Amino acid sequence: MELKVLEDNNTFIDMYYFGEPAVSYYIEDGDDKILFDTGYSGIFMKNAELLNIDLNKINKLVISHGHNDHTGGLKKFFEKEKNIELIAHPNCFDYKEDETGLYIGSPLSKDELSKVCKLNLSKKSIKISKHITYLGEIPSLNDFEMRSFIGKKMINNTKLEDTVIDDSAIVYQSEKGLFIITGCSHSGICNILEYAKKVCNDNRIYGVIGGFHLFDIDERLEKTINYLLANNIQLLYPSHCISLKAKIEMAKKLDIKEVGVGLNINI
Repeated sequence: MELKVLEDNNTFIDMYYFGEPAVSYYIEDGDDKILFDTGYSGIFMKNAELLNIDLNKINKLVISHGHNDHTGGLKKFFEKEKNIELIAHPNCFDYKEDETGLYIGSPLSKDELSKVCKLNLSKKSIKISKHITYLGEIPSLNDFEMRSFIGKKMINNTKLEDTVIDDSAIVYQSEKGLFIITGCSHSGICNILEYAKKVCNDNRIYGVIGGFHLFDIDERLEKTINYLLANNIQLLYPSHCISLKAKIEMAKKLDIKEVGVGLNINI
């Protein structure tokens, strides 16, 4: 597997790409070319061009969850109909707003997307390439990562508190163990890793990249660090939605890697 970071909060020094608080990754697994999330504004397409990546060769698109920092580039990406499969949770394209009432969901609805690509919306895990699996709906498997409310969603014309049940991830099965790719980890990064083990029937976690959704130095962070230590994870790439103080605390005990636009990972 080869993964290239097309969009992230950070850029590397002397690597002149565009960054914004969002996520987009380009992934190759054999003949499959997968786009994971589309960032906020569509600048992942500019970065792809600078990185000599032909997005016309994409045959799978995975959306980690429905927030606009992961779906915002969909409108630009689908200016023309594409013969690709879009994989996401069934609730990914529900109406979403933040605590102030500001819309924070996808710029394209489920109906609009169904006209420009093939939708594959599933709560269950799906094998999307030879070695990569979409995890589907993530269950709560530990007691320190309970779901919290993030704004509201609209279901059957009724506004409900949103626990972002649509948040998911993908996992690459390598000879060295599992490499997990997340968006924001609203489901809990440890919940995601534990579920990946169950789905893939492999207890070895080799690496993780993506949002960890950790901001405070608290019991949750402490238990997350202990979990990561216990699993002897070799490659840790916390990015996007994690605070500097949380990363500093993690770095006291873990070998965490820097993430920025242009990062290339080969597993």
